Amino acid sequence: MKAAWAVLRSVLHRRRAVLASLAGWSVVEAVPAFLSGRLVATALDEGFLAGRTLHGLGWLGVLAAAVVVGALGTQRTFRRLGDLVEPFRDELTELSVTGSLRRSTVVGEPADTAGAARLTSQVEVVRESFASVLMVTQSFLVTTTSAVLGLLALAPLALVLVLPPLLVGLALFAGSLAAMAAAQRRAVLADEALAETVGTVAGGLRDIVACGGEERIETETGRVVAAQAAAAAALARLTAVRTTAVGIGGRLPIVLLLLGTPWLLDRGATTGTVLGALTYVTLGLQPALQTLVRGVGGSALWLLVTLGRILEMAPDPAPPRREATRSSAGHHLELRGVTFSYAARAEPVVEDLDLDVPEGEHLAVVGPSGIGKSTLANLVTGLLEPQQGHVTLGGVPLAQWDPAPLARHRVLIPQQAYVFAGTLAENIAYLQPDPEPAEWADAVAALGADTLVGRLGGYGAEVDPAALSAGERQLVTLLRAYLSPARLVLLDEAACHLDPAAEARVEAAFAARPGSLIVIAHRISSALRADRILVLDGTRARLGTHRELLVDSPLYRDLAGLWSAGTAAAGNGHRPPG
Repeated sequence: MKAAWAVLRSVLHRRRAVLASLAGWSVVEAVPAFLSGRLVATALDEGFLAGRTLHGLGWLGVLAAAVVVGALGTQRTFRRLGDLVEPFRDELTELSVTGSLRRSTVVGEPADTAGAARLTSQVEVVRESFASVLMVTQSFLVTTTSAVLGLLALAPLALVLVLPPLLVGLALFAGSLAAMAAAQRRAVLADEALAETVGTVAGGLRDIVACGGEERIETETGRVVAAQAAAAAALARLTAVRTTAVGIGGRLPIVLLLLGTPWLLDRGATTGTVLGALTYVTLGLQPALQTLVRGVGGSALWLLVTLGRILEMAPDPAPPRREATRSSAGHHLELRGVTFSYAARAEPVVEDLDLDVPEGEHLAVVGPSGIGKSTLANLVTGLLEPQQGHVTLGGVPLAQWDPAPLARHRVLIPQQAYVFAGTLAENIAYLQPDPEPAEWADAVAALGADTLVGRLGGYGAEVDPAALSAGERQLVTLLRAYLSPARLVLLDEAACHLDPAAEARVEAAFAARPGSLIVIAHRISSALRADRILVLDGTRARLGTHRELLVDSPLYRDLAGLWSAGTAAAGNGHRPPG
């Protein structure tokens, strides 16, 4: 279940824009639910009961127009639903096929005959259930909220009769979900066992008849069929809980409103108000609750259980990485044909990139915000793996490095500096557990952190991360990287909160340190200090010196001009652009 939840959260997170559009159109879909009770009450009180039939019909016409608007919202939500569901189905299909093929080709192991059930049945169940749950959840939240707000505006006292049973019904249903999930899982496993048994019997039918094994196979197959039938029956029995929840939360409020009508009328409610309140319940709350219970009690449980089963049978994790031995290439960094995107159908963030960073080089990476500079840093450090191409450090592919040795050979300091509660010594030395006191002093002097260490009260002083400024937190993490044994250092705007002079001192210290330095630059001065500069522009990468790029790269000329103007503006008391 936890794995299934994690996958679903990942899917929704990667498609946030589509989900937001779906939610927006769901609001449009809920317009009739919000206006229905108010328009019915107005049509009755100000129209039909007042002898103004045409006036009442006019208000009902407004309700009909609201229904048309809601229908438009429904149409748009279904269009956006496909953009969420279909890519997810494709990913699950690939996962199921890969897992089945991998298990079926293991020497000495039987073929994965249940893989067909996962591919044909379970993937489609997940696809349909995922779509259903999205629609049901969106509709329930928006419709219920609209109906409750409409009821609050029309007849606040009616909420006393409506909300308690609604909440009790929801609580009863929520409390039964765990038992229903367990029964659902048993049903899925029984279906899978039946599919596997039928496949095995069908494939060996001639041998079964030749060996006279019909009775034995009949018995074994009958046992599997009986188990599947029992699992389905147990699941069906739990539908009684869903029926009870709908009865309490959806139908009991109608009864209470009818019984409470004299009480409402005595307190100023009109006949139209009571009918409007009933409209909110019968056309809004009751259908929304009934749809939610059916959807979550059916589709959502099928989704979690079936998706969990697919993930259980997914490809086995990659074998443990061996500890790589650094070759004679030292810490030479190479990227060959590296391509990376954050989703199968998304445009690549990095595409077909070749890059060499010899040991000891100082490289600056520049480009507009969001162009992929931080993604490149994560690829270089092995935090992300490219879909195409490879990255090597010291002649060894990053995929072959064991995480612990790799951590000793490279270090990445991001813009968001992480400082934890503890002493200053613990914060700066955990990448190098046993540094010599002289190394601490050299690092502090090189990075200009003397004032910070003195203000905090020395290396043994307790650090309160919230009491440090953004620049001070960056200094702590920079000291941590400087003291580490890593010979490849990546600074992803790691000194952006320092003033230009302090940033220059930091970069000069790291450049003088043994090893290679890659800086994600946000000031022209950072680029000027580098041996070479890599310009990312979204379609191609240009590599060269400052002078070469001023001639060859229009984007670099624009960035250099913008940075220079920003520096001048800052010097005149103005904020730089962007």
